Amino acid sequence: MSERERNRRPELIPAIDVRGGHAVRLLRGDYDEETVYDADPSDAARRWAEQGARFLHVVDLDGAREGRPVNLEHVRRIADAVDVPVQVGGGLRDAEAVRDAIAAGAERVVLGTALQRDPGLARTLVAEHGDAFVAAVDARDGEVAVSGWTEGTGVEVADLVAGLAKCGVRRFLYTPVEVDGTLAGPGVERLRVVAGAVEGELIYSGGVGSLDDLRALAKLDIPSVTGVIVGRALYEGRFTVTEGEAALRG
Repeated sequence: MSERERNRRPELIPAIDVRGGHAVRLLRGDYDEETVYDADPSDAARRWAEQGARFLHVVDLDGAREGRPVNLEHVRRIADAVDVPVQVGGGLRDAEAVRDAIAAGAERVVLGTALQRDPGLARTLVAEHGDAFVAAVDARDGEVAVSGWTEGTGVEVADLVAGLAKCGVRRFLYTPVEVDGTLAGPGVERLRVVAGAVEGELIYSGGVGSLDDLRALAKLDIPSVTGVIVGRALYEGRFTVTEGEAALRG
């Protein structure tokens, strides 16, 4: 890793979770604990772009449960609405679905469940899409969770990350589901362990509720952590994208 990469601070990435055509947030990944924040997800995208977001994270929650993309039209509308690159996940289970997401405007594609069920898919996607492919590692209490966070696997997060790294994966997204949407603070305890298994970049998501949480993540000074996804705290106005970026810069 270069000196420039070592000195780089993580960027703040606003989340837009789409379910039933709306921008929502779930509590701890529970589909029965949903809050709707924007009737039109494109409105959220415009708001975060106006506040200075440099990347957006869009999740097709309907797709995550159904195992196929459901909200690609909203992905397309978001990509058309803002001049900000978008990474998209949820329901992408094969190479064709990945191509469809990219055709809809995704700059990056995020897969999790499919990699557990078909480890060889990682090599295929790395060969075809390179760093535009992001491996999602969602976990409850250190155990990898799949199918929209509804199923455990018995696999340790660090073991999955290490295995995917051997397949050439260079960019990961890690979410400790037990803190996601709680605003109670990030899952710092396991973050270092996961980051230690990453050979490349790691995006963190989950539990950020304040600027102090962002400052704490920045102070960990983990070179591989290049982004922090934030959802509910932004929607509830606890801080703006600009303020969050400043906190991450220290």
